[in-house]
Amino acid sequence: MGISSGRRETTSRTGPDQSLHSFTDRITVTQQSQPAGRPSSTTASTNTSLFEAARAVIPGGVDSPVRAFGSVGGTPRFIASASGAHVTDAEGRSYVDLVGSWGPALLGHAHPEVVDAVQEAAARGLSFGAPTATETLLAEEVRRRVPAAQRVRFVSTGTEATMTAVRLARGATGRDLVVKFAGCYHGHSDGLLAAAGSGLATGGLPGSAGVPAAVAAQTIVLPYNDVAALEACFAERGAEIAAVITEGAPANMGIVPPAPGFNAAIRRVTAEHGALMILDEVLTGFRVGPAGWWGLEAVDGWTSDLPGLSTEPADAAAPSWPGADWRERAACCRTW
Repeated sequence: MGISSGRRETTSRTGPDQSLHSFTDRITVTQQSQPAGRPSSTTASTNTSLFEAARAVIPGGVDSPVRAFGSVGGTPRFIASASGAHVTDAEGRSYVDLVGSWGPALLGHAHPEVVDAVQEAAARGLSFGAPTATETLLAEEVRRRVPAAQRVRFVSTGTEATMTAVRLARGATGRDLVVKFAGCYHGHSDGLLAAAGSGLATGGLPGSAGVPAAVAAQTIVLPYNDVAALEACFAERGAEIAAVITEGAPANMGIVPPAPGFNAAIRRVTAEHGALMILDEVLTGFRVGPAGWWGLEAVDGWTSDLPGLSTEPADAAAPSWPGADWRERAACCRTW
């Protein structure tokens, strides 16, 4: 890893942008990886030293717990660069990338056409705080691929998307309870972090410190792929349930595809009781197929009320606009 700045200047920096230049210089240094196969020197950054520095300013040293290696041991690899199907860490080691930035790197890293498109867009300005024509174009493309989504709204994170879907479901139905399945992850909003209760159709227990028990109690956690448990839950409390939220195919307990007919059964049971079905495809949308996991099962003739998808420049998940009639299905997309 290089220890000198990529900038070469003979004059000293002065003025209000001095701190910005210093910051960008540090980024340039940090992203210069060691040549592959060369041991890192004592003065160069290593994964260990970068992790120690990160832990001094970032809780746990990472911005997502899954990156901390806590459950598998070892030191997280700090990635310095990537190209195609490979990533290179701060010590110059190259790895075949099976993560793909958790989805959006479908074309590999630094694909020339993608880089050109990003640079062209950046030259026009990065953010405006106002509507743009490209939002409409992207929404139209989402709707073309997923006809079940009649309206689309873009948000910043998958958590925001599922949280908004749940809020919309509660507003549309006038009910409070939400059913989720053990092992499914829908972001870190309080109500969706609930763990399984001690029996069928019990209130959830907080899965994290800081989640009030009263909030967790609004979530019912059922075993995944268990139609009988779902039917029993609705038989007991169906009039209180606003929605059932499920992943297209859960990915946080390993990749566990839904049993044949399971998603269709969710659609049937929710429809019978006037509840909504939220299909969270933040991980599967546009990755397992052009229309996400729903597209693989669309031949069965069912669709969710609030499809959750994920796009290349975005993640997608639930509603459209405040006060929308829930009978007009909507998708909410999260931009990367």
